[in-house]
Amino acid sequence: MSFRISYAPPADDTLAKMRDVEPFRGEMARTLGHAPYGHGSTAVKGERDRREATVAGAIVLYYVSGSVLTVTVVRLVPLP
Repeated sequence: MSFRISYAPPADDTLAKMRDVEPFRGEMARTLGHAPYGHGSTAVKGERDRREATVAGAIVLYYVSGSVLTVTVVRLVPLP
């Protein structure tokens, strides 16, 4: 089962400024797109569907919607 990855406006703005955008998108699809509760992610504030993970050199804060198979990235913080 695959999840669609979408980006909220603040995360999309950060994504537009990142180097190597396509490899990052590929890694997102390969990891969180297939297992949004895996890849070393942790629940934020005890909410199962509100998650945080590190993917391809960036901290990703996202929500999982199992009913529509979507991962929505709300914040993206590239690591130096």
